[in-house]
Amino acid sequence: MTTMRKEAFSTLRLGLPIIIGELAQMALHIIDMAMVGAIGYKQLAAAALVLNVINIPFVVGVGMTISVSQLVSMANGRNNTEQVSHYFFNGFCLCALFALLISGGLIYGQNLLYHLGQDPEVVRLALPFLKLVGLSIIPMLLFMTLKQFTDGLEFTRTAMLLSLLALPLNIVLNWLLIYGNLGFPRLELAGAGWATFITRCFIFLLLGGVILKHRTFRKYILVASAQWKLSKKSMKELLHIGVPSSLQLGMETAAFAVSGIIIGTISAVAQAAHQIALGCAAFTFMVSLGLAQAGSIRVSNAYGRSDGKLINMIGRSTIVTALIYGGLCALFFALCRHILPVWFNENAEVVSLAATLLLYAAVFQVSDSTQAIGAGLLRGIKDVKLPTVYVTIAYWVIGLPFGYYLAFHADMGAQGMWLGLIAGLTVASVLLIYRFLRMSGRLFQPARD
Repeated sequence: MTTMRKEAFSTLRLGLPIIIGELAQMALHIIDMAMVGAIGYKQLAAAALVLNVINIPFVVGVGMTISVSQLVSMANGRNNTEQVSHYFFNGFCLCALFALLISGGLIYGQNLLYHLGQDPEVVRLALPFLKLVGLSIIPMLLFMTLKQFTDGLEFTRTAMLLSLLALPLNIVLNWLLIYGNLGFPRLELAGAGWATFITRCFIFLLLGGVILKHRTFRKYILVASAQWKLSKKSMKELLHIGVPSSLQLGMETAAFAVSGIIIGTISAVAQAAHQIALGCAAFTFMVSLGLAQAGSIRVSNAYGRSDGKLINMIGRSTIVTALIYGGLCALFFALCRHILPVWFNENAEVVSLAATLLLYAAVFQVSDSTQAIGAGLLRGIKDVKLPTVYVTIAYWVIGLPFGYYLAFHADMGAQGMWLGLIAGLTVASVLLIYRFLRMSGRLFQPARD
């Protein structure tokens, strides 16, 4: 038990800056929602529609950046400076290409919004916001790539500080551009898009400058002339982890996004309430995601050293931590479900439905936390293909069809879709945790016995 506790605290120490950084990034979205929601619930529904559409390709891009931290961490576990630098360069080039493709696809495919059965006024408000947020994906994914590099080396505070710095900048820009204060034009939802774009460019350029100039990363820059060369072998390694990771994250995010789009066909009120509840649940999920990333980095480092016993211990302690955290989040949502919605909107129907949906969010907190941990730990041991199949089955064969049936055939509306999400998350959690415990028990055993 003492060793379990020690490993849990080690993971938490590494993960805390990652968690704070993730919470800061999520806070930007919540602040945007709150400031946009103050204009009106249709503007809030428009922002929700754009985020639901954008989240799917964006998270696919984030999945590609994860491959950088995994390979950098394994090379760091072998104390191979040259390999760390090489993976960083190839990973950055690969992620930059994905960022351009994703951003271009969203901007040129904006007319998709007209074919999703949404309120026409909501679509009209959403289009300018979609273009700006789609463009801002480029600096954001580049920032995430740099962040994965520093996180993979276990220097997690740098990106955290920049993410925190982005908060006041984004708030000020929102205040100026959404509402037209201090002589700035009143751009409303488009103003939130401009604020997001400017903020993301700022943190990307600043983190890039730190990596290039700070002495902490100097040894990786000094070998650039020899190591910063594109390699088919390295690209294949990055894609081997990045593509399944993208699919895993994309399947989950797409399930939530599609559920939001389906709920949007019910009414703008249901869409706004869904976004409020989902935003709150996503905020608590950022802690689980940060913990999963920390556990994945530590497991990956141990994997690079072929230490199967440490991998198993890190994994088990992280799973226990996730169970405790998920239980606390469930209690928080159950107790505060009538308080949280009024922070985002004053419409009585929206607030009432959001409070009900937050009760469903409380139910899936443990499953949501543990499935994120399971997926992260499996990435740490380069086991990504079968977990991707598990996630696909959980959300797309079980969760969404079940939720759709309850929403429209059992006349449960938005609540039915959320019951489907609970089912999907629970199945994913059980399958992923079981897979890790089974795989980690086998690692390197013949060589160590």
